[in-house]
Amino acid sequence: MLVKQIKVFKARLLNFINLFTTPLKVSHYLELVKPLWISHKLQARVVDVWDETKNARTLTLRPGRIWRRHRAGQHIRVGVPIDGKQYIRTYSISSSPERTDFCITITVKAMEGGRMSTHLVRNLRKGAYLPISLPQGEFVLPYAMPVLPLFITAGSGITPVMSMLRDYVAVGNMPDIVHMHYAPHAYDVIFGKELQELQERFPLYHYHPIYTRVLGEGSSKSNYFSEEQLKSYCPDSAKRDVWACGPQPLLSSVEAHFTSHGRAKYLHIERFRAPVAKLEGEVRGGKVHFLKEGKTVTADGKTPLLRVMEDAGMNPSHGCRMGLCHTCDIPLKAGSVRDLRSGEILSEAGSLIQICVCAAAGDCEF
Repeated sequence: MLVKQIKVFKARLLNFINLFTTPLKVSHYLELVKPLWISHKLQARVVDVWDETKNARTLTLRPGRIWRRHRAGQHIRVGVPIDGKQYIRTYSISSSPERTDFCITITVKAMEGGRMSTHLVRNLRKGAYLPISLPQGEFVLPYAMPVLPLFITAGSGITPVMSMLRDYVAVGNMPDIVHMHYAPHAYDVIFGKELQELQERFPLYHYHPIYTRVLGEGSSKSNYFSEEQLKSYCPDSAKRDVWACGPQPLLSSVEAHFTSHGRAKYLHIERFRAPVAKLEGEVRGGKVHFLKEGKTVTADGKTPLLRVMEDAGMNPSHGCRMGLCHTCDIPLKAGSVRDLRSGEILSEAGSLIQICVCAAAGDCEF
């Protein structure tokens, strides 16, 4: 009761003081000396960095005081200022919710042409502050119901599943798990050493690394996900709940298999990018006019308009970059765009366009 009364008193005191600091709040001034104590936005301090592989890095973040505990498998949005612009990307939390130091980790893989991922992996240093969101996402384990998990991951898709594995270890309740993980080579496996140690420590954790390339050669499609491979590594897959995360080709194959076998409701998928439709023939772009920004740019028919705007020096609002959060919606004034997920042409004037998943389909105006 006393704790509640103190919280109420503090809230009322801050509200009173804010009357004298308007239009700003006390929190804005506090940001100058204690960035993690502020209440008007959520920030995190980079307290450690660790290179997992040659192109993947784990960042240990200490969130501010308005943070709330995540569930294993959830993600956050992270913002980074680069060259005077604010870029936002979504990253899975790779640490267990049971950490006792009030920190979380995200593990980022530098992608070819990835402006922000490359910055986080190559340039970010300890002591930096990053704006973050509260944890979100439904790619989580059930609270109470026991399950027999089958994890199918590839590349950086290991990150949300790593949070789940670490959580099982922290609470001392490792179930019977089968884990198929795909990577080009052994040295490309993020958390490779830790995964091997888990297999040695917990007899119920069955880890199967699958390498898709042979040294000195190209990709070997014989090592891609297949029904025969699944039967070999997980003969009882029909009894298991499945969590899959990785590149789109893997997820498409996994989804097609379990759907065709009537197991779609037991499949949980986490995508890092929106699925893109295969576009046949010549795909026409056009000139895109942005009236508010006073700019006209030439765009092809396959590049999302969000990226087109960023490359042209604009800084549009955005969030997930996958067509989920609608943060980037802007109204179409004239012309046509193509929804890259379905190939559908959208041309109704006044309709809101998700620029992270739509490209120009001829000249258009916003």
